[in-house]
Amino acid sequence: MRTEANGAATGPVARFLENPVVGMAPWIVFSLLAGPGRFEIAVGIALGLTVALVVAGRVVHRGSSWKLLELADVVFFAALAVIGALADDGTLRWLETYAGEVASLTLTAIAFGSMAFRMPFTLQYARERTDPSVWHSPAFLRTNYMITGVWGLAFLVSALAGGFGDLVLHEPDNIWTAWIVPVLAIVAALRFTAWYPDVVRARARGEPGPGPASLLLPLAGLLVPVGIAVLVFDGGVWWLGVALIVAGVLLTKALQAGT
Repeated sequence: MRTEANGAATGPVARFLENPVVGMAPWIVFSLLAGPGRFEIAVGIALGLTVALVVAGRVVHRGSSWKLLELADVVFFAALAVIGALADDGTLRWLETYAGEVASLTLTAIAFGSMAFRMPFTLQYARERTDPSVWHSPAFLRTNYMITGVWGLAFLVSALAGGFGDLVLHEPDNIWTAWIVPVLAIVAALRFTAWYPDVVRARARGEPGPGPASLLLPLAGLLVPVGIAVLVFDGGVWWLGVALIVAGVLLTKALQAGT
């Protein structure tokens, strides 16, 4: 593992820790796991993951500064763990039902709030992977605003889906609102995070760069396992499961031809 002059590690583990998706990992895990009967295990896993990432960031990536998302991780999940340990049965039931939406809305507020203060949270990670000469360039700043905004929208979609399942359908574990929609939103944000910087770099070189087909391809491929999940867990709409599988196969082939 190599180090820079400031003592920061530059090996593969350090580069992994410099990815903003790593900072969001506890939120993603918690929002997908939280539900009736699963609050304690969800917050325990999220807090354990938070501590592991913070320790790794300080030990492996010694030149790394504390980031807004890391601080939010520690405060939010430590507070949830304490509240959960002290909560009475009624409060615990409320947390089991709504904690996933609370987490998603909190990260949505962090994303759009950081943009409002002109410091999108992905910027702190991106600066550790780029030369200081580009930190204030319009393209660099615009890229981070776009990626941060997409993550804010992804978690807003997740929160709205979960709220619909809890408040309208009264089914906290509904396969669509608790799993399929949030997973699709997160996968879309993950793909955009990898795709958009390549587009910006290609444009800077005067090249066409990756097109929309390469952005949508992973989502099209995901329709097949979603369709299978619908067939297994929601047999009442088996025809929708079949339609999703067929659509996933056809769209994947069409998009592959366009890349």
